[in-house]
Amino acid sequence: MRFVIVAGTPSSGKTSVMIHTIRHLLKNNVSVAACKIDCLQSSDDERYRSLDIPVAVGLSDYICPDHFYAANLEEVEHWAKQQHVEVVVLETAGLCHRCAPAVFDCLNICVIDNLVGIESPKKIGPMLSTADIIVITKGDIVSQAEREVFRYKVEAANPQAKILDINGLTGQGALKLKNEILNFKALDTITGKELKYPMPAAVCSYCAGETIIGKGYQMGNVKKIHFGRID
Repeated sequence: MRFVIVAGTPSSGKTSVMIHTIRHLLKNNVSVAACKIDCLQSSDDERYRSLDIPVAVGLSDYICPDHFYAANLEEVEHWAKQQHVEVVVLETAGLCHRCAPAVFDCLNICVIDNLVGIESPKKIGPMLSTADIIVITKGDIVSQAEREVFRYKVEAANPQAKILDINGLTGQGALKLKNEILNFKALDTITGKELKYPMPAAVCSYCAGETIIGKGYQMGNVKKIHFGRID
């Protein structure tokens, strides 16, 4: 089974890109299951179900979605194998620029749109820099010059990744992503595989439910700003 992990910035078109790509896979008689990990709620499962494929949803609620995602990778794989599919697409919420969902031997896709600003690729961090494929969307809204500059910035942030331009509305370019998925090697098991980059640290008093501001209420993994010398 091929394990495809999809992350990216909010509202970049992750679900739309994968809907078009899955349609191409289904036309090739490739069986697919999809799982969406989100925070408080999600309606993307309805869009995936419109393709008449197995769909699951995981809501992290009060837990960091990155940590929730990593803790449930085995469970997602087990569920997908029960569906007897050839490809499982795991789309995870892209909320902070420090997210690090990429796993060795999985196909890691980062979706980013042309509207986030030309300096965003270097700010996004491991979600983009460790991806195998970077999909750029909303290219029809900006000029050719803007597209070229943005692509240059993406290449600088991750020189090893393949970069694809896909229109989330029309699906133009999704056929190339389908071919990349089919050409990727199958995964025996995700158990024992390694994250490409460590998860963000998230063990402090606020993680445990603290709501009061002040250092007297803070404990655990707490990092403070260094302001340098103040005259």
